[in-house]
Amino acid sequence: MTQLNLVTGATGFLGSAVARALLARGEAVRVLARPNGDRRNLAGLPVEIAEGSLEDQESLRRAIAGCDTLFHVAADYRLWVRDKSSMLRANVDGTVALMKAAQEVGVKRIVYTSSVAVLGHVDSGIADETTPSTLADMVGIYKQSKFLAEEEVKTLVRDQGLPAVIVNPSTPIGPRDIKPTPTGRIIVECAQGKIPAYVETGLNVVHVDDVAAGHLLARENGKIGERYILGGDNMRLAEILRHVAGRAGRSTRLVRLPRLPLFPIAVAAETMARFTGKEPMTTIDGLKMAKWFMWFSSEKAKRELGYRHRAATHALDDALDWFRQEGYC
Repeated sequence: MTQLNLVTGATGFLGSAVARALLARGEAVRVLARPNGDRRNLAGLPVEIAEGSLEDQESLRRAIAGCDTLFHVAADYRLWVRDKSSMLRANVDGTVALMKAAQEVGVKRIVYTSSVAVLGHVDSGIADETTPSTLADMVGIYKQSKFLAEEEVKTLVRDQGLPAVIVNPSTPIGPRDIKPTPTGRIIVECAQGKIPAYVETGLNVVHVDDVAAGHLLARENGKIGERYILGGDNMRLAEILRHVAGRAGRSTRLVRLPRLPLFPIAVAAETMARFTGKEPMTTIDGLKMAKWFMWFSSEKAKRELGYRHRAATHALDDALDWFRQEGYC
């Protein structure tokens, strides 16, 4: 009998890559999708659609019924929200409700998509799965919500035997970033010549399809209750911007800006966003996070899962090619 996988977040960026990876192996895929959501990433895919959302617990029970495996990829990923409680309901309460529903129907394996955002920081170094962190270390509601959600999953594993493996993607880049994500938006605006300056920080950049492959490896080789970083190459933000600008035919001469003088601009941008409802380009939390280089090691995933990733520049090139093809820039 063909294994049935439920993938949440498959209308989005990373979730659609996970769904495609499963389909490429000939596996059956059911996806959770909002009734009126953007389904462009599902176009032409032979998937079963279960309508619902993380905020609708009954829809989660219907979606998981009959499934063997759950890939819980969906999350509200924004660096600024007008209503913080909405993010907590989706990312924390929705995760708990889905995990419990999966356990009730006897799902055999769960891969929960967390984030490197929940990990601690290392001064001028590279963090891994053992780097300690607390809720107090989490800057902004997104990080806080993902930290709390992962803690809930760990508790369910420990106390109720939830068969979950945790993966912590770094910064996925690549095709089908339809929203786009905050990082995808940086690529688009850099390609448009709208980012002539930067603050000194760093990211771990990975191709979205490599992260998706890592999810399948976690299902097959991961240990219950363990977390695995699915990352790529550590890059300075300036290096990322210069690569994208060069590929887009823009000037690669960028101005380095100090962080602290930008905070009044972020305050003004967030104030305006409260009236317009549009996400501000610069946020207070974003500037706070830029203090740290978000650099990570995927050695555990390589060693225990067999995980591999291509060069981060390939991810940037694929993302830029897709954004151009789709008319974003």
